[in-house]
Amino acid sequence: MSMGLIRESVERMTGYVPGEQPKGGDIIKLNTNENPYPPSPKVAEALRRIDVDSLRKYPDPVSASLRERVAQMHGCGVDNVFVGNGADEILALCTRAFVENDGSVGYFDPSYSLYPVLSDIRDVCKCAVPLDSDFGWQRPADDLCSLFFLTNPNAPTSMLFAKSDVESFCAGFKGVVLIDEAYVDFSSENCMDLALKYENVLVMRTLSKSYSLASLRVGYIVGHPKPVEALIKIKDSYNLDGVAQVLALAALNDVDYMRANAERIIATRESLAAELRDAGFAVCPSESNFLWVRPPQKISAEDLFEKLKDKGILIRYFSDAVINQYVRITVGTDAEVSALMQAVRLIIESGK
Repeated sequence: MSMGLIRESVERMTGYVPGEQPKGGDIIKLNTNENPYPPSPKVAEALRRIDVDSLRKYPDPVSASLRERVAQMHGCGVDNVFVGNGADEILALCTRAFVENDGSVGYFDPSYSLYPVLSDIRDVCKCAVPLDSDFGWQRPADDLCSLFFLTNPNAPTSMLFAKSDVESFCAGFKGVVLIDEAYVDFSSENCMDLALKYENVLVMRTLSKSYSLASLRVGYIVGHPKPVEALIKIKDSYNLDGVAQVLALAALNDVDYMRANAERIIATRESLAAELRDAGFAVCPSESNFLWVRPPQKISAEDLFEKLKDKGILIRYFSDAVINQYVRITVGTDAEVSALMQAVRLIIESGK
């Protein structure tokens, strides 16, 4: 393709690299933080009831029923709620709604690796705030940037930042803070009330993790009506398809099922963390559906990743210098975790 047809900033940038999605085969997949259990039976029922003839019509452009349910769940008005085509669409819209061309986007390092990619797409400055040596909280400057993405619990480190620290930062920050709570249903604390207390705070949730709907692509934001209105103004005309709206509503109408699943995953998480520590791993305190761990000195994180892959078990390895001594392990079923630990012990004891 001849020069000049693609923006220079796009030519220069590196795109987001998702976790491996293998096709077929007998794979234990613990690399992309998916829920190991199916969604609520109410989702299956709703799917069976969908009239195929309805697919010829455009969906509700503002996802009214879904927004009403979210508002009911969080004790706010419908004008406090925005629903998006997955959390990633919402993040992208925020970089368009709240960041001027000479503005900047901030985030912790390490954190969700999509944040710098979205900044590069907008061709705005990036302000990465390094966490401390134990991946703990470091307060960003109040005037650091136009928009700050704050993942809590954080990914890939699995750790929860104290709500008092988060609120203190939000109260003094000059720009918009988006608190990305993708993993909050596996956590002991949340910041949803901050979205209704501070005009510059948005709290984002997704149905991909705790609701077992990663394939559906549904996320939402709660916040002050003004930033919510801005997102509605710039979204795609019909950003959330009709099938997704129906199935997401069914899932949100069965919160008890989600919570039971989350508790099951938390119990497995704690058991797996204890087994990994017994095997010589350093395990960060997790409040998510995954563990962030450093293998024993006798094997590198990359080698462990490769050897497990050879055995048909996928975990996540990141080559960035700050985090390349660690691997991220999604909490699977008890059977998957048992197979993982059997393979891990064999690798550590025999090197194979």
